[in-house]
Amino acid sequence: MKEKILYFINRFIGNIKKETDVDRGLILFEETSEAIRAETSLIKAGYRVRMVAPPYHLRKGCDLSIEFNLMEQLGIERILREAGDNPIDVIPISDDTLKPVEIVKKTDFGKWYMIRAANMKLTFDKKTGEIVNISGGGCPDVPYIASEMMWKTLYDTPRPRDVGHTVCAYALEIAFEEAKKYKEGS
Repeated sequence: MKEKILYFINRFIGNIKKETDVDRGLILFEETSEAIRAETSLIKAGYRVRMVAPPYHLRKGCDLSIEFNLMEQLGIERILREAGDNPIDVIPISDDTLKPVEIVKKTDFGKWYMIRAANMKLTFDKKTGEIVNISGGGCPDVPYIASEMMWKTLYDTPRPRDVGHTVCAYALEIAFEEAKKYKEGS
C-alpha cells in the first residue's frame, strides 16, 4: 500500500513517466512465425509488449515486429535467447520515421462494424454481435476458420487461434479480440 501511495505522489509531481512517455523499441524478425513465438514467450514472462507492423523502410522479411519498453531491453533479449528466438535487430524508436504502423484498422458501416488486423477482416452486426463476414489472408485455413465462426455471435463462436494455426489465424485473433472490446464498450 505504501508503494502505491508513493507512486501516485511521484506521478502527481511528475517524477515518474506515464506509460505513453516511456521510450519504446522495436524487435524485428525474419519470419512471422518467429515474431508470434517471441510475443508468446515475452507475455508469458510478464512483459507488456505489443505486436505491430514495422515502418516500411525497416521491413526485412517479416511484416510484424514487437514494440516494447526500452528499459526492459536486457531482460527481453535474455528471454528471447533462452527461447531460441533470434531477432534480426532491436532498435529504439527515436523519431517519427521509426514509429510502427498500426496493424488494426476499424471501419463503421452503419449496421455493421469491420475490424481489420493485418490483412484479415472480421465484420459483425453491431446490434447482435453476429459475425457476418470473414475475409482476407491467403492462408489455407481461412475458409475453415470462416465456416466455424460465421453466423455466430462474438460470444458463441470459437476463437480463431483455437481453430486455425497460421499467421492469418493469428491476425484474425487480434481482430476478434478488438471486436469483442468494441461490442462490450457499446
